[in-house]
Amino acid sequence: MKWDAARNPSVPGDQLTATYRQPGVVLTDRHFTVPLDHDDPAGETIELYAREVVASDKAQQDLPWLVYLQGGPGFGANRFVGKQAWLGRALEDHRVLLLDQRGTGHSTPANRQTLPLRGGPAEQAEYLTHFRADAIVRDCEAIRAQVTGGAPWTALGQSFGGFCTVNYLSSAPEGLAAAVITGGLPSLDAHADDVYRAAYPRIERKVVAHYARYPQDVERARRIADHLLTHDVTLPNGYRFTVEAFQSLGILLGGSEGSHRLHYLLEHAFVRTPQGPALSDAFQEDVQGLLSYASHPLYALVHEACYAQDERPTAWSAERVRAEYPQFDAAKALAGDGPLLFTGESVHPWMFECDPALRPLRETAELLAARTDWPPLYDPARLAANEVPVAAAVYHDDMYVDTAHALQTARGIRGLRTWVTDEFEHDGVRAGGPRVLDRLLALTRDEA
Repeated sequence: MKWDAARNPSVPGDQLTATYRQPGVVLTDRHFTVPLDHDDPAGETIELYAREVVASDKAQQDLPWLVYLQGGPGFGANRFVGKQAWLGRALEDHRVLLLDQRGTGHSTPANRQTLPLRGGPAEQAEYLTHFRADAIVRDCEAIRAQVTGGAPWTALGQSFGGFCTVNYLSSAPEGLAAAVITGGLPSLDAHADDVYRAAYPRIERKVVAHYARYPQDVERARRIADHLLTHDVTLPNGYRFTVEAFQSLGILLGGSEGSHRLHYLLEHAFVRTPQGPALSDAFQEDVQGLLSYASHPLYALVHEACYAQDERPTAWSAERVRAEYPQFDAAKALAGDGPLLFTGESVHPWMFECDPALRPLRETAELLAARTDWPPLYDPARLAANEVPVAAAVYHDDMYVDTAHALQTARGIRGLRTWVTDEFEHDGVRAGGPRVLDRLLALTRDEA
């Protein structure tokens, strides 16, 4: 392993770095210091971490850069081994920067352990207003010159990373040589309520399709829900396992293997004990790993804020809008003979009561949900005059991002080329290996 034992004076903001190898790639750890509030550059700073990746046989070449913006919010960049998923295709002609967006991964963390350093809930909520797409894009611009020498780079935005990329096109298009978006074209003006009114019928379709594939899961899900309605269940990690929490496992249905994963989860839910049927230890272990926000609390804290850009509060939008769809009420479903409906990608106030990783942050979350001064995230006029080559994969009936909203936005970005496909779910850029990225890069180059 080669260690750069001191800060590199030629790369301002870079901290201790390490260069090492995996099969077919050379990786370098990169650290940067950026303002917490880019409007106050002399104020408080936070640290960003990113992993530079280059193909081993191209390590000495001067290659253009691609910055990867992870989905989320609240998740660090993928920890690939070698050339997994889309990375191998990107490395054919780019150096890649896998950025841990602020507050995630190895960047300065924001969680129940660290946020109390800010003070009480009001101070924590104010701090978290700096963790949306606009701040992430300004981070990218703050470090771009250090990484590329000032040259523009290609942005690859997956899901929420696509939201960031559209913000990039709105606020700093001069930093982009091209933009590639996978399952992440946001509505430019929809309130969170509009997002969830479009989402719940789409989620219901995914659940119906799951039960058509695995009809035995109808009774299994009803049995588990009935058990949770009549028993108090606490998972080994302290998570209070309610029927609403069980329904939220439907988030799996948005991925390429999600229906199968949900099926295998349900098939071993119960075990016989001297006291009667009980949820098995194996089932509970699997469930707590899926439900816990310990590794990504920012997702729960700022998820709905990702849609906020006017004076209307989000006010727990997913929870309020769900009440408009009574078919998702578990007790009503069990009182009849219909199937239990799972839910999907949404955050609810009960999560801050059930999850020990979120309980200390409940008041902070309430303050964010009530906030009414969110600045706009997108500039429709600038997008309409866009000159950056941009292509987007729009997954037909994507569980997480509404197709109609995505296509409306696509029409509002000058020159954007779409690839609408039902071959993939929301994780197509991962599940499709090099194919998705290859096609989108070709579209940005007018080669497809």
